[in-house]
Amino acid sequence: MLRFGDHMSEMFGCEAESTNNRMELRAVIEGLKALREPCEVTIRTDSQYVQRGIEEWLATWKAAGWRKSKSSSGSRTLLNQDLWIQLDKLLAPHTAHWQWVKGHADDADNRRCDFLANRAAREQIASNGIIRL
Repeated sequence: MLRFGDHMSEMFGCEAESTNNRMELRAVIEGLKALREPCEVTIRTDSQYVQRGIEEWLATWKAAGWRKSKSSSGSRTLLNQDLWIQLDKLLAPHTAHWQWVKGHADDADNRRCDFLANRAAREQIASNGIIRL
């Protein structure tokens, strides 16, 4: 969902053989791609993976050449590296504020996004752009 003043738009989509984390990242990426100029934006997400990735882990991943830190257990390969790099580039011209919302709770926007995401996944459909409401 994109909101500016009294204007609201929706976008939704799917990817075959994807994961929840990839689609959470893709949602933010597609929302940022829809912005026409640098702006101050609040990104509301119920994905702690996305929010913590940006606010806590991103700088370390970039400094380590887009790999997890040496102190990480297991593989140092950064999952969804392609999307993290793309998200980092898309965020650069904007001033972004991150707001976590509890998923499946009493937040109307979050419930609407969940509905759209589940429909897109179930029916394998996409909005193919912005739907203005």
